[in-house]
Amino acid sequence: MTDQSFATEMESYLKTLSSRLTSPRSGECLVCYVARMLDEFGCDETLRWARRFRDARAPRATRLVERLQGMGGFCDCEILLNGYARSERLARTNEALLSYGRTPICLGVPGGSTRPCGAWDRRGGNQRGL
Repeated sequence: MTDQSFATEMESYLKTLSSRLTSPRSGECLVCYVARMLDEFGCDETLRWARRFRDARAPRATRLVERLQGMGGFCDCEILLNGYARSERLARTNEALLSYGRTPICLGVPGGSTRPCGAWDRRGGNQRGL
């Protein structure tokens, strides 16, 4: 194996691995996905994870970025700081649904949806979702 073919093979492997690690799970909601990615990879001060979710699961949600920014989500971490918080009602009634860090176990949403699952409450009293 030449150095060139080894490098090409490794690059392909790393792209595949990266895609597997950062793809939204089946039925996972936008907010659970963003929280999971932030726990794993942090925030780069963009909406990288929200856009990745949209592109993979809800490509018809063309105004998602504007809606997130409208609730103060100008980067991925601000979605959780300003837009959504873990449901306190759910946390009080079922501690088993919570995992580690910011990420609760996702309660699921239909395909194509950008709404949060029931594990999240909208901050600021406005319960309208995405």
